[in-house]
Amino acid sequence: MHQPFYQDLATGEHVLPWVRLHAIKDYWGMVALLREFPAVKVTFNLVPSLLVQLDSFAREQARDRHLDIGLKPADALSAEEREFCVEEFFHAHRPRMIDPYPRYAELLVKRQQNGVGLSVRSQAASFSTEDLRDLQVWHKLAWIDPYYFDRDDRIRALVAKGRLFTEQDKATLRAVELELLRRVIPEYRDAAERGQVELSTSPFYHPILPLLCDTDVYLRTHPSSRMPRERFRRPDDAAEQLLRSVKLHERFFGRRPVGVWPSEGSVSDAMVPLAAAAGFGWMATDELILARTLGATFSRDGHGHLEQPERLYLPYVVRTGGASIACAFRDHVLSDLIGFTYAGWSADSAADDFVGRIVEAGRRFRARSSGGEDAFIPIILDGENAWEHFEGGGRPFLRALYGRLERHPELRTVTMSDGCADAVQELPGIFPGSWIDANFYIWIGHADDQRAWSQVADARDALAEAEASASAASQTNLAAAREEVLIAEGSDWCWWYGDDHSSEHDLAFDELFRLHLRNAYRLMGRPIPDELYETNISTLPITGHAAQSQPSMLIAPTIDGQETSYFEWLGAGLYEVPTTAGAMHQADRRPPRIAAIRFGCDRERLFVRIDGPGPIQDLLAEGYQVAVRFNGTGGSTLTVRADVGRLSVSGPGTAVVAADRVLEASVRLDELGVAAGHPMALVVTVSDASGAGIERHPAHRPIQLVTPDAAFESRNWRA
Repeated sequence: MHQPFYQDLATGEHVLPWVRLHAIKDYWGMVALLREFPAVKVTFNLVPSLLVQLDSFAREQARDRHLDIGLKPADALSAEEREFCVEEFFHAHRPRMIDPYPRYAELLVKRQQNGVGLSVRSQAASFSTEDLRDLQVWHKLAWIDPYYFDRDDRIRALVAKGRLFTEQDKATLRAVELELLRRVIPEYRDAAERGQVELSTSPFYHPILPLLCDTDVYLRTHPSSRMPRERFRRPDDAAEQLLRSVKLHERFFGRRPVGVWPSEGSVSDAMVPLAAAAGFGWMATDELILARTLGATFSRDGHGHLEQPERLYLPYVVRTGGASIACAFRDHVLSDLIGFTYAGWSADSAADDFVGRIVEAGRRFRARSSGGEDAFIPIILDGENAWEHFEGGGRPFLRALYGRLERHPELRTVTMSDGCADAVQELPGIFPGSWIDANFYIWIGHADDQRAWSQVADARDALAEAEASASAASQTNLAAAREEVLIAEGSDWCWWYGDDHSSEHDLAFDELFRLHLRNAYRLMGRPIPDELYETNISTLPITGHAAQSQPSMLIAPTIDGQETSYFEWLGAGLYEVPTTAGAMHQADRRPPRIAAIRFGCDRERLFVRIDGPGPIQDLLAEGYQVAVRFNGTGGSTLTVRADVGRLSVSGPGTAVVAADRVLEASVRLDELGVAAGHPMALVVTVSDASGAGIERHPAHRPIQLVTPDAAFESRNWRA
């Protein structure tokens, strides 16, 4: 059971809602279901970054925007909030979670019918207040645990009602949501105390431990790969992530965990002594890691049965670096049948097939073992993401499976600790890799991943320097900065970089990763690198954000802060700020303070004009600072603020600035280090009086332009 750390520690907001939604759909029900099958034993791995967020939501100390807008009275929603509902409240598996409910499906069809080629604003305009209130209910109701659908009168009444919900209906649904959130952690604690489940853990923020120890471990499988600009080697961070997980687990469950699931099943020789030193007795990973470690191959016959069961179906002891730990290796094929195949089968057929395969595997193992021992067959899979693809949230399948496992005379379910207790077969080391293809490509193989690792390495080095020279007064800020860096070490950010995986929230993950690092620099009192304001995503176009037009004429505007003439900026490039874009951590949810950016050149100077919804001088008078960051070879920043009623300007010495209705500025190109015909980039930021960034435009990639060369006018000439 795993979710990344979605909270922006600077504002307290949880950027995405998945902790809360999976909690009300799966986290409680998956373990509560075992009360029906007391002889079945299961191991649940609970990642600390998930647990701390679950606890906060259960205590109503965590908020996310989906929750806030979902609870707000429908008739009080702003235009921007109405758009948010229409854009964000359909994130659910359509065949199992939208189409079965006529009103929810009707609302989705309405959005699609009205949204062909239209903006979200246009889509939202067709939704009435009643539509939006129904959407507020259904986007949460569809995620409620199947047990409640079957047996809770409140939920059954809402489902039966279907439409024309009231604000009281929303309050009822919120009460159920809080009830479920508050039942999750206690249910796992109870199951562990009665001995039916084992609870294991992972490194606190779910980092890839081998890469924290040394990113060069990736070269073992990809010796010719490009690498981050700086090698990352922080085994002390890996150890800290493990020790923190032990402490948190003990706080929630009253006992130390025996086992650890290294994030993404990622193992190496370097992490074994760290896991052992943290007190762990077992770890687990994939069968392909064992095959590579043994220099062997696992093959299967035409029916999918393993042909080398005597090598896979037993626990091992990995002994390296003066330490040892038991290790289980999952049957990849059997695990993936549950994760990716059985969702399309009937519950009984899937359970019969799975149990039949397990029985056959055990018989084959016994036939090949010298002492007639039982096979130990680890089945390990993602805890939450498979079930939305199953009928009934996977409960019919799990009931069919658990019932057969409980009754079958040849099978016995055991916890991982029980299964690993008799490990004697030793491995003098372990092949470095994850449970995906026995390598780390997903997290460091793509250029976007490598850029992210470089950014983490730079921030970690800055933290080490700051800690070495810290005063006692700065310790609190440095501790907070360390937390931000540890969060950025998590695996989930790089999961969404590259061409391996993609979702509708790639940009949110990318922005949150860079936000954690920006927060770290701010807390350290260090300048924030410009690259942390630009997206790391290179594989897909940034959709949903305004495009820019390029300059088409040489311009020579008067720098007076006034809209002197329509013609003085004619031919300039233009970037129009989207009404909801550009926030760094925009807690107040105000519309952007910048409306448009115009830019262009003559032969010697760059000109920039910044428009706001109102006069720029009013924005400056409120204490805000406006800055233009130039990213040429001699990149610098032009900062403008009001100082006792006068304009205060810092930056390039040749800058000429005026601010009244608009802000206008010119800077010599040679001072920016940009020659004719060469590319340059710029961004505009808004900061508060303390210098904390509030907005950045464009939000993800800078405005790009090429300065005019001798042929500029002829290329752009038009009759």
